[in-house]
Amino acid sequence: MSAAQAQIAVSTAINRIARYRALSQRIAKAYAQMQLAVLPDQATSVMASARKLVRSGFEDLASVPWPADLAQQITEVHKSVDTLEALLVMPPTVQSVAAVAAQADRMLAVANTATEAFEKSSKASTAKLVNLAGRQRALSQRLAKNYFLLATGGDFKGARAQLASDADEFHKAMATLASAPLSTPAIRDELALGDGQWLFFSAALQRKADARGLADVATTSERLLEVTDRLTNLYDAALKQVLG
Repeated sequence: MSAAQAQIAVSTAINRIARYRALSQRIAKAYAQMQLAVLPDQATSVMASARKLVRSGFEDLASVPWPADLAQQITEVHKSVDTLEALLVMPPTVQSVAAVAAQADRMLAVANTATEAFEKSSKASTAKLVNLAGRQRALSQRLAKNYFLLATGGDFKGARAQLASDADEFHKAMATLASAPLSTPAIRDELALGDGQWLFFSAALQRKADARGLADVATTSERLLEVTDRLTNLYDAALKQVLG
């Protein structure tokens, strides 16, 4: 593998490994959504989709002979995923939702460490934009997850404060991406769409957690995830062009 090919592989790996941050929160969100009986068909579909992406992500990452330190990072993510998967066999109750949410947060932390390790291995300073855009995916799902956790009535200390800090972080990150030197017409269009979807999602998060509020958060979080996922892929593609 040439040096240029290796750097392109790292760009894709940042995208893939970073996605585990979002998948951890998306799985926990869907599990809590099932417990709340909010749009149950959608919750089942979201869970199935997230678990499928978990499997395909590891298949993609396994196609490259990574250095030992990066390979170990992938192994650690895999271990955290296996632990989370084992919890999903339990029927969703307030107690099992708490267990799934806690492990999902541990998985997010492991995936974030791995993402940063891959970013550091990239020689392109703009690789951080793939990481940052990828983090927006995770924030969209963690915001919805915490909204659902609070709605279950369980004792989820810190969820409300994290909701507020994540909303602020998401807004600031969109501004950072908009001012970044790496840009294309497609990226600018997607950023504008993301700003619009954020307004809808943010408004839904302010609603009372009644049937309508819960459904609104479920649907708008999925739409925002779609936009931020496309945005991450666009930054990944733009970085590959820079790397040649």
